[in-house]
Amino acid sequence: MSLTRFLPTPSDRMGILWSLLAIEDCVVLEYGPAGTTHFSMGLFGELGESQQNRLFTTHMSEDDVVMGDVSRLEKALMEIDRNFAPQVIFVVASSVAAVIGTDIKGVCSYMQEKVKARLIAFEQGGFRGDYSVGLLEAYKLLVQELPAEHPKTRPDTVNLIGFSMGSYRALSDRWELEELLKRGFGLKIGACLCGETSIHAVEQMGGAAINLVLREEGLPAAQILEKRFGTPFFAGSPYGYQGTLDWLQKIGEMLGRPCNPELEAELRERINEAAQYKMYWMMLKEDCPKAALTGEYHTITGIAEFLRELGFPAENKICLHALRGIQNPDPSVRICASEKERLDILRGLHRQLILADDPSMSVCPSDNVFLRISMPVVRGGQVAKHLPLMGIRGADFLLETLEEYLQMLK
Repeated sequence: MSLTRFLPTPSDRMGILWSLLAIEDCVVLEYGPAGTTHFSMGLFGELGESQQNRLFTTHMSEDDVVMGDVSRLEKALMEIDRNFAPQVIFVVASSVAAVIGTDIKGVCSYMQEKVKARLIAFEQGGFRGDYSVGLLEAYKLLVQELPAEHPKTRPDTVNLIGFSMGSYRALSDRWELEELLKRGFGLKIGACLCGETSIHAVEQMGGAAINLVLREEGLPAAQILEKRFGTPFFAGSPYGYQGTLDWLQKIGEMLGRPCNPELEAELRERINEAAQYKMYWMMLKEDCPKAALTGEYHTITGIAEFLRELGFPAENKICLHALRGIQNPDPSVRICASEKERLDILRGLHRQLILADDPSMSVCPSDNVFLRISMPVVRGGQVAKHLPLMGIRGADFLLETLEEYLQMLK
């Protein structure tokens, strides 16, 4: 890991933990020192994750590490099963457990007959990549292990795959998607991998009409479900008015029914109203409107396309995680080799619309207009659950900051 001034990119272990904590009726047990779990809990609290009776650690002594003793893990599994009776216990390897090569899957295998809860092991430990790799692994293992073989068919239900509590305004985006699907087709959300969902919902994933993949790390999971249950899937996130309309129309094509004409009419009206922004660059005498985005791949590419439609090109699109889970990534998206490289780029931007995270805001010159669209959050916190970045309301929200930016240009 290179020298980091602010916050390092979370590891795959962290992505797995915050994904599993978003599922009700389960317990997450980390096999490792108490200090690593304590550090994690601070981040999960900022993400809005409930940890009450949900996240436990075994702790590890020097003897456990040196001798490979797993009795603490065995005792913890039986104690959690007896006292909390969860449907599933997810056993996650800490960095220490991964380094010494503890056979987490083996322990879960022979302990399964001693507990009532289903035991599922994650052995990554934080060494296979950043959190985007952890998300991919979590989505994939969940759909391999939990869905029932003969689920009830539910033609009015869709699953969301590729949702992440580590995304900024995640719960607000989920609320917006729920509203769009309800208004557009009378659909409801079944399982959501992973945010505000349950073990039962994941077990019934195979009965949904369609799987909606919000980020490409969810594609392997969708492909597994398609192979097992024949469920079609569509990959894409609704950013901007045109992007939202296209997203809804694609869903309608796959379902074989049209979207609500009132909702389509509302979106077309918004698209026509937003077309006026293309005229602004012709009226400006000194400034050329530009944007710079820093964040998660699906967020920055989606918002950048919306801004392009409005006549505000994004000259810098910087992704904060690896692109290992992205097929054919946009070549204009940059991955910086170090935090210093990214901060140096941001320090050199002037009179631009900056859509990024709090550390980026702290180094950008004051003659830019800034809007937070990604984690981490350093100043303040996430409270509201009705201020999305996706969908109609997300586009409305983005346009408010765009209006502020226009007031600065000459």
